[in-house]
Amino acid sequence: MVDVKSLMKVYEISERDLQLVGELGERIIPLLDDYVEAFYDWLEPQPEFLQFFSDKNRLARVKEAQKNYWHQTFLANIDEGHIQSREYLGAHHAKIGLSLESYFSGVSKSLSFFQGLFLEDSDKEHFHQQQISLGKLVHLETSIVVQAYSAMTQQKIEHQSRTLLEMSTPVTSIWEGVLMLPIVGILDSKRAQDLMHTVLAKIGETSAKVIILDISGVAVVDTAVANHIIKITKASKLMGCDCIVSGLSPAIAQTIVELGIEVDSLTTTATLSNALENALTTIGQRIVAA
Repeated sequence: MVDVKSLMKVYEISERDLQLVGELGERIIPLLDDYVEAFYDWLEPQPEFLQFFSDKNRLARVKEAQKNYWHQTFLANIDEGHIQSREYLGAHHAKIGLSLESYFSGVSKSLSFFQGLFLEDSDKEHFHQQQISLGKLVHLETSIVVQAYSAMTQQKIEHQSRTLLEMSTPVTSIWEGVLMLPIVGILDSKRAQDLMHTVLAKIGETSAKVIILDISGVAVVDTAVANHIIKITKASKLMGCDCIVSGLSPAIAQTIVELGIEVDSLTTTATLSNALENALTTIGQRIVAA
């Protein structure tokens, strides 16, 4: 739940500020249709216009939404619903790929438009105070939009990372009771944790008795990588599945020995074919030449 009072305190928005914005809104809200048309006349030459607003129906919806956005701002009623509407806007911009730069430039252009409406025929001091109060409110709203935008962007990145991980490290059933996982590239702590989750889930799903981890494609084997592999093998063992590590080149074997890593619990082979032969033996199968 959003703590509206705390937010207003952070941005030093008082009831007087809301009153001043409301007074400004009484003059600006009736002119929002004119503002929206002027805004999109300004936006039309920009690259974002063709990319996002070339469809007339979408443009009509966006214009109405933008009018409602500022209408809500100038009502100066800051409650949980108001905050949530700004969070939705930030998340939606991230979903469609509209940049924050476009949002910031749009807000800047809008404020310039509103400031120019009554600058000449207003009580300068009072109008100045109204502009300060409006700035506070817009800063609060902008921060909410940016936070929601960033959160949605992070979710998209994490989703893409998970998808890439699943594509790059598939756990494959190569025989009944035998799984294989080729590990390629760099194995860091985050990736090792994801791999362990994937491996254990697949073991639970298939009731596999043996899994082959082929590390011939691992870029660098150091203490951290070796420990990650050992953890995966131990976790697999707890699930009732033996783990065979294949693809140990002479250089990797020498590195592991020089690092002094305890590998007594590991079952290793130099080649994938040897690993497959051992796996089949474990489940009571064997390869016979034709």
